[in-house]
Amino acid sequence: MRAWERARIELRQSLTTPGDLFNHCFWPALMLVTLWFLRDRAELLPSILGMNAAMAMVTMSQHLTADREDGTLLRARATPDGVRAYLAGKVISVAATVLIDLAIFVIPGIFITKVSNVAFDRIAWVLALGLLATLPLGAILGTLFPTARGQGLLTLPVLAVIGISGIFYPVTVLPGWVQATAQAFPVYWMGLGMRAAFLQAPGATAGIVAVLGAWAVGGLVLAPLVLRRSLTP
Repeated sequence: MRAWERARIELRQSLTTPGDLFNHCFWPALMLVTLWFLRDRAELLPSILGMNAAMAMVTMSQHLTADREDGTLLRARATPDGVRAYLAGKVISVAATVLIDLAIFVIPGIFITKVSNVAFDRIAWVLALGLLATLPLGAILGTLFPTARGQGLLTLPVLAVIGISGIFYPVTVLPGWVQATAQAFPVYWMGLGMRAAFLQAPGATAGIVAVLGAWAVGGLVLAPLVLRRSLTP
C-alpha cells in the first residue's frame, strides 16, 4: 500500500506541476513534428517508441540520485521494508509517467504514419515487461553517482547501447560481436517487440520474454540490496 500511495502522490505532482506538465507535452510534440516530416518512414514510429521507453532508465536514475541527495531515500531506509516500498513506488510512478508521454506520442503518430493492423496487446506487454526490465536497472545505475550533476554522464553509455541495438537501423549491419553485445541488453528486445507490433515483423516472442523477464527478475531482486548497501555509512 505504501508503494501505491507514494506512486499516486508522485504521479499527481508530476501531472500538476507546470514545469513537469510542460515536459510531458513538449517532448512528445517535438517527436510528432519530426515524425510528420518523415511520415513516409513508418519504421520510425516503433523506433522512437522503443528508444524513449529505453531512456526511462535514465529518468529512474535521475530520480534516485536526487532522492538520495535530499535524504528521501535515507528516510525510507529508516522504516521497515522502506527501501523495497520506495523502489516499488518509484517504478510505478516513473512507468506511469513514461506511458502517459508515450501515449501522447503514439496515438497521433499512428494517424501520421498511417500504420494499420497495430498489435496493441503486444505493445502493452512488451512495454510493461520492458519497463520492469529497465527501471530497476536505472535505480542500480543511479547509485553509482554521488550527485545529480555527475549522474548526467549516464546518458552517454545508455545512448551507446541504444545506438548498437538496431533501434533505427538493422542490427545485422554491425559486426557479429557488436550484435551479440546488443542482444544481451533489454533495449534490443524492446525495439524488436515494438517493430513486431507496428510492422508485423518477425517477433521472436520467446526471446523477448526470456531476456526481458530475466532482466526484470534480476533487477527487482538486486536493486533493493544495492540501494540499501549504497546507504550504508
